[in-house]
Amino acid sequence: MTEEEAVQIAEYVAAACPAQKFGEYTPDVWGEILAPYHVVEARAAVIAIARRQPFISPAEIVTEIRERRAERIALANVVYDGDPAETGAASAANIRALVRAAGDGLTGPSSIRASLGAADRPALPPGDDHAPPRGRAAAVLAAVGRTLPQVREGVVNVRAVPCQTCGALPGVSCTTRGRRRQDPHPRRLDDARRTAAGLPPAAPDEDLQRQAGIKAASAAALARQTDQNPEADAS
Repeated sequence: MTEEEAVQIAEYVAAACPAQKFGEYTPDVWGEILAPYHVVEARAAVIAIARRQPFISPAEIVTEIRERRAERIALANVVYDGDPAETGAASAANIRALVRAAGDGLTGPSSIRASLGAADRPALPPGDDHAPPRGRAAAVLAAVGRTLPQVREGVVNVRAVPCQTCGALPGVSCTTRGRRRQDPHPRRLDDARRTAAGLPPAAPDEDLQRQAGIKAASAAALARQTDQNPEADAS
């Protein structure tokens, strides 16, 4: 901004704010403060500020100009591709020039896609959204939610085997009185371990025999404890 343009801005403010006082050297001081900025930006800032308050300072004009420039730069979505042959200093200078042009409003608003050069990509051909899938895609979609856990050798996967206690199928959690259990039934866990070891699940009779053996061993241990402590039994 030149000295003559600074005088014009001061006169512009005086016309917009009649109650504001100006001294003899006010235009000179304002010219030094507003020198880095363009007269058009300063005039637009004066109009914007005068619409919301009765007095205007040069600092407020500078703030208004900077805010509008930052807004234009943000809307421009500046992208610099660069040049492999240029130096770092040249690249920085080019970026500053591009940002300055965006702040001056020379580039105009631009979307991110347009800044990246992706705005002119051809659209996909129209298709029938309601057409059922075919071939392998149809088979894959049909199997979604129906695949059961697989038994892998050496890996204990409890949900890969059915539960002989509550009747839960593979892939389904065990239940007790109709409520889902956090842990599987011990019998199902034992069957899963046998399966992982390559053994068949325990037969129902074998399981009953094992439980009977456990009960018998517990009863024998209790009897031995009673024989060794007759006083405790008498009491």
